[in-house]
Amino acid sequence: MKRAILKGTGRYLPPRIVTNEDLTQWMDTSDEWIQQRTGIEQRHWVPEEGGVGTSDLGLEASKTALDRAGWTPEDIDLIIFATLSPDIFFPGSGCLLQHKLGLDSTPALDIRQQCSGFLYGLEIIKAYIESGLANRILLVGAEVQSTGLNISTEGRDMTVIFGDGAGAACFEAVDTDAEVGILATSMHARGKFSDSLMTEAPASRENPRINEAMMKANRHYPYMDGKTIFRQAVTNLSKVAKKTLDQVGISKDDIDLYIPHQANIRINQFFGESMKLEEGKVFHNIQRYGNTTAGSIPIALDEALEMKLIGAGSTICLLGFGAGLTWGSVIYRFPE
Repeated sequence: MKRAILKGTGRYLPPRIVTNEDLTQWMDTSDEWIQQRTGIEQRHWVPEEGGVGTSDLGLEASKTALDRAGWTPEDIDLIIFATLSPDIFFPGSGCLLQHKLGLDSTPALDIRQQCSGFLYGLEIIKAYIESGLANRILLVGAEVQSTGLNISTEGRDMTVIFGDGAGAACFEAVDTDAEVGILATSMHARGKFSDSLMTEAPASRENPRINEAMMKANRHYPYMDGKTIFRQAVTNLSKVAKKTLDQVGISKDDIDLYIPHQANIRINQFFGESMKLEEGKVFHNIQRYGNTTAGSIPIALDEALEMKLIGAGSTICLLGFGAGLTWGSVIYRFPE
């Protein structure tokens, strides 16, 4: 049967590094306060003067992934772009990336599943490849968060968390009877808690979509009910991981590395403890990059491969939780 096999990955972080100490220039905070609550030491942001969009970050990550896969842009049958911070309100960043890759009519699909975007993208890839709809798919998760943050003491709870960055992955259809590639996926959503983590404006339910009153109330900045999100995340991450493990028929110890979305190191540590995982089984890089939302998992995947923590024959579990609320888990096995 046709299997969705990873052929190349890439990541790109803008060169501007903003440390916790840098943030103290603009708000009442400290390195100790930020690290205790999130585990973050620094993050990458696009240039302060602007001019760099989400598709620009995605382009750089894609170039690396394509090169490692041995593909040219013309080899791509479908582009899937996961982001909550598109370059412009519409059209989607996938179409902008397609043009920047020099392509003329390659289809581009944008998905807005926030921190779970890359996972939802993997499920789409599995369906497209196994059904024969596509043979080579480029999946990108990218964000420019910094230009939409309230960089002040009032907005510090959200501002200290987010970073900018992009990750990309090339998946190809391979005919094989081996149990390899994307083995299982499990995606979920719970709109009941949609207002627990959101950026409200601009909003089509308002007329005009953004107005002075909304601006004064900071409704154009991200908002999070931290307690609700933490509680939902720690409750659902282990459940969804176990669900995909059961689908494949393997145990938690058969996973060589768990790569979770990098939202908060405390959430990921709690996941490891609840699953009773050995030290080192859960990958962390939030300390260097912050929360890059849809870019988080592909950046971590690329870094784990580069560090040779995983490779031929490895079985990994990717998982994440975010706004929507949405969450999911994917199990992937590398061919020998």
